[in-house]
Amino acid sequence: MTLQSDKTKKKIHLSGICGTAMASLAGLLQLEGHTVTGSDKAAYPPMSDLLAGLGIAIKQPYDEKNLDDAPDLVVIGNALSRGNPEVERILDERIPFTSMAALLHDEFLKNRDPLVVAGTHGKTTTTSMLAWIYETASQENPALEPSFLIGGVAENFGTSFQLKPTKPFIVEGDEYDTAFFDKGPKFLHYFPDALILTHVEFDHADIYADLDAVKTAFKRLVNLVPRRGLILAYDANENVTECVAKAFSRVERYGFSTTADWQLRNLHYDNGAMCWEVWHAGALWSALSMRMAGEHNALNATAAAALAFGQGVSKAAIVAALASFKSVKRRLEVRAEVNGITVVEDFAHHPTAIRETLKALRAVYPGRRLVAVLEPRSNTLRRKVLAKELVESLRQADRVVLAAVYQQSRIPEDERLHPEEVVAALNAAGTPAELLADADAIVAGLTPQVAEGDVIAILSNGGFDGIYEKLPAQLHQRFYL
Repeated sequence: MTLQSDKTKKKIHLSGICGTAMASLAGLLQLEGHTVTGSDKAAYPPMSDLLAGLGIAIKQPYDEKNLDDAPDLVVIGNALSRGNPEVERILDERIPFTSMAALLHDEFLKNRDPLVVAGTHGKTTTTSMLAWIYETASQENPALEPSFLIGGVAENFGTSFQLKPTKPFIVEGDEYDTAFFDKGPKFLHYFPDALILTHVEFDHADIYADLDAVKTAFKRLVNLVPRRGLILAYDANENVTECVAKAFSRVERYGFSTTADWQLRNLHYDNGAMCWEVWHAGALWSALSMRMAGEHNALNATAAAALAFGQGVSKAAIVAALASFKSVKRRLEVRAEVNGITVVEDFAHHPTAIRETLKALRAVYPGRRLVAVLEPRSNTLRRKVLAKELVESLRQADRVVLAAVYQQSRIPEDERLHPEEVVAALNAAGTPAELLADADAIVAGLTPQVAEGDVIAILSNGGFDGIYEKLPAQLHQRFYL
């Protein structure tokens, strides 16, 4: 059930409001004048901070009483299932309900031009780049001012959402399932006019049986792009190639290969900036620079640039936007500098993402010892299906500290990742590694061992029990108190 087209103001409750997309949707609904409430089992930054800034209280934990205000509509997050007390009350009392993705389409995308960024990796950063390109371009052409929904806080905006009366709506397209009553991926609700497809790999092992199932989802997304549309697809991934093979729209490829329609060349670092050239149709299109590191981010930026240019955004606006682009919260974010020790946070959910993050840190901090601290927390990392790839990714570090698997007991025993085996494999391969149970044990064990010049990369897609604050505090106590 969805809101009526007359835009009548409603009382809307979001069950699972602290999810990145759900919190952003809450902000969009509030901007439209609806009264928004929300509940969750646990709240942590950055979305808890965003919701606090909006004045939206978070009711914790889930409880039937959270619906006592008689909402007109409940948005049920995809983390909720039968047995949740709010779900049960919704069904018992026939309270109107919907999903985040369906409501986003019906309320915001239906009369706009959706520009969707999808893929196993790089969605959030690329969506943020594309939104900033459009925002910059709107200084010359106000019709380009974008609405957007991003799965993270874009630092140029200080938020994960924006709502404008203009046509462009830039949205991060998530392949995760929509809700317990809609097991299709969320991005199938978005009907893109233009699409960026970054990578396609096996992920979300809790809902996809295998790589073929993942590819099927992306093929269905590609099949929704109209003939007049445009797809920008990474050219060095066979799975991406397969997924776009039967597209009805124009497909342009980006990457480092000589066959790419948008080719990256001469990537290098200059005075703290990453610089590269983009060649298009056999000629130099533009030189680009950005204050972010990593080959993967140069690829993300090139995809955003190519899509924006294909939609009529000027080259000058694209170049200026990327040069002034900051980052996204929890993506290579420097959390502290203590006595020459740099603590960096990154949202890690997959071995490939971990590998690219560590490679980027190598480029930014050459010659410094790199310590990777990983909490296996995503539904993929908690399983052993990519254990070999995880070991190879972590070998990019000089030293590895592994936490226990988050809520391991909830993973079927025969599917569980065994972190002690990962640690043993790393040590056998020559990368010093140890297993420490939790954030407190890691802080206690690591603090005496690090030294000036070390870079500590904390990798988790969750709160990691406050380690991002605990470790800098302990380092400060060691060196200054």
